[in-house]
Formats: sequence, C-alpha cells, structure tokens
Amino acid sequence: MENAKLILNGKEYDLPVLVGTEGEVAVDITKLRAQSGAITFDPGYANTGSCKSEITFIDGDKGILRYRGYPIEEVAIQAKFSEVCYLLINGELPNEKQSHAFTEQMRQHGRLHADMQKFYEGFPGSAHPMPILSSMVASLGTHYQDTTEGEDLDLNIIRLIAKAKTIAAFSYRKSLGEPYVAPRPDLSYTEDFLHMMFSHPGEEYEIPKVMNNALNMLLILHADHEQNCSTSAVRMVGSSQAGLFASMSAGIGALSGQLHGGANQKVIQMLQMIREDGGNYQKYVDMAKDKNSGFLLFGFGHRVYKNFDPRARILKTACDRVLSELGMEDPLLDLAKNLEEVALHDEYFVARKLYPNVDFYSGILYRAMGIPTNMFTVMFALGRMPGWIAQWREMREDPSSRIQRPRQVYTGANLRKFVPAEER
Repeated sequence: MENAKLILNGKEYDLPVLVGTEGEVAVDITKLRAQSGAITFDPGYANTGSCKSEITFIDGDKGILRYRGYPIEEVAIQAKFSEVCYLLINGELPNEKQSHAFTEQMRQHGRLHADMQKFYEGFPGSAHPMPILSSMVASLGTHYQDTTEGEDLDLNIIRLIAKAKTIAAFSYRKSLGEPYVAPRPDLSYTEDFLHMMFSHPGEEYEIPKVMNNALNMLLILHADHEQNCSTSAVRMVGSSQAGLFASMSAGIGALSGQLHGGANQKVIQMLQMIREDGGNYQKYVDMAKDKNSGFLLFGFGHRVYKNFDPRARILKTACDRVLSELGMEDPLLDLAKNLEEVALHDEYFVARKLYPNVDFYSGILYRAMGIPTNMFTVMFALGRMPGWIAQWREMREDPSSRIQRPRQVYTGANLRKFVPAEER
C-alpha cells in the first residue's frame, strides 16, 4: 500500500501506512511532529492506535470479538476460564499437560499471607470493594519482588490471578462483618470463588453447577476487550517500567468508573429506579431521548460496537436459562427485555445504533447468583485480569515500546509577568 500524503502549510509529507492482519488501516504519524512541528488532535483517542497487538480483535461494525483469533461465541460457551487465562497470556490454548500444570499452580497460590489479611482491618466496613481490591493488589508488590521477566514474573502472574479471587471474596466478607473463608486447592477457580463468598463456618456449601457455569462464562466474556480505558491505563503505567502489581492496580482504578466497569452496577440501579416508579419504562425511554432531561439510559450503546454487542447476545440467552434453572423470577429482567425491545425498534435508538451492551445483562446474572451490586465491578475486574496481564506483558516484550507521553494543544494564557502577593 502506498504512503499517505499530508499537505500542511503548502508542504507535502509522506506518512507510512500500516495494515493489520484483519485489514485494519493505520496512518503512522510517529515522525510527523519531528518533520512538520504539528501533532494530531484526537480527544479521547477515539481514532488513535496506541500500539500493535496480537491479543484481541474487534470489528465494531460487524459485532465481532475474538481472543487470539477464537470467536467469543465459541470461547464463552466451550472454554474454562483458566484456559482463557492461559490463551490470552501465552498466545495459544494449553494442551492437557500445560492446562493441568497451570491450574495446579493457581490452586497452590490462592492463599493470602497472614500479614496481608491484617490489611483488611484498616478498611471501614462501609468501604466499596473496588478500592479495597486496588489497594490489596498494589500491596502484593510489598510481599513479592515485582520482577519484570523470567520465571519469577511467570510465578507472579500466577500469584496475581490466584490471589485476586481471594482478595475479592475477602472484601465481600469484610463488608458483611463475617469471617474470611480460606481458599480450597481442590476446587476450580470459579468454584473456589463461590465457596469463599458464600460458605459459612461449620456448614458444607454445595456449589450449584448452574452458578458455576454462569460465573465461568461471565469471567470469559470480560477477559479482554482491546485498548479500552482500563487496558490503556495498564499499558500507560507499565510503559514507565512500573511492575505488574502496580500496573494492575491502576487498571482496577480505571475500571471503577461508572462509564467503564461500573456501568453494570448503574444498569441495575436504573432498572430498580424504573420499577420503583411503577415500571413505566416508556417514560424513561422518552427521557433518554430528551437531551434536556439529564437522564442516561445505562447499558445501551458502545464506543466500539456499532452493531449488537456479541457478548450481550450470549448473556441474554444465559439470563433466561440461569433464572429458569435456579427457579427464580426477576422483575428487572422483564424490564430489561422491554427496554431492549424499544431500543431495537425505536427510530431514535436504531439511528444512533444504541444497542444493548455487555453491561445490560451481566448485572441481572450476578443478582441471580446472589452477588451484591457493589461487587459487580469487582467481578468485571476478576475477569479482565488475564487480559490486562497479557496486554502489559505484550507491551513490555515489544522492543519498539517506549514510555507513553501524549501531546497537547495548549489553550491557556500567553507569557505574563508574575506579580508578588503584596502587589496584587
């Protein structure tokens, strides 16, 4: 493909063109500032490629999501979460021997150091689990040398994934004022998390198969999603040579916002509000279309997908199945379906391609599993952890990678003389 040409102030510049394996075209402006003194302006980086990556492919116009080439529709239904962790981090699906070794390592490293358990005593009972998760992940760097290569790094990656579920479950127990439940190495990743969340001392907790399968699917659906806000935060922090634990903590912080990982919590709160107001969903649809109302319909539309979010399709089907198997009815699910029906046929939503996204149904599934609303974003973080790790590692192993340092267009005051305080 020929170079792109830019004409600026009458001068022509040749810019290299890159083409990805799926035909994505990018104009390389790496040397534009050095050659012309100009930069590109792209608020929110909506049209800027920050890296080359082999991990996840998204085609938002066609509703495509693939992990390492595998379509999400197959991975979410057929794979185990531990397999997806291995796939994202190592590039290929594990064989039987690799899968066994990887799973066994995670089972061995689920416990928290006794000193780390004391950290929970410093958090108030009302603390949201997300800042606890972020703080505890960062604190792992005080117990384990935050190395950046070799076998020690491989071990830290295992430690992080294994201990993240323990940290999350302990955060939940802390909020209830209940004693912590130790991880069990005989259980799978998802089984162990549910065990630590819902077991009671002296009682044998039987893990419902339907809940375990649903959790496995939810974690896989959240495992990676290209260069989103939190992944970009992980890469940016890591580009400074910050270690694994510090970079993951930054990703958790970015994910906590209601426009990112916190959106599924906002969806449930919105549905509850509509229900408490008599269930008149059409009223809120009309408010969403009124730009002066200030009301946002959470769970609709996506920065990338201009078609149906493929993860939402999977979750919609799963919601019906899981609630049926658990023998539950959730009035919020009926409200959600009514809102979706409007979005699929109302000209306002269709014209703006505001289809339901992954957040729209994930919260309903978590509710059915007994996971409280303030834990929804933590669940998102657990699923996204292997994706963050894979992205961080890919960035660190790329010889062309350098510290990220965006430019700006300055719009402040021009040079002026400083006036001492007594003269102002």
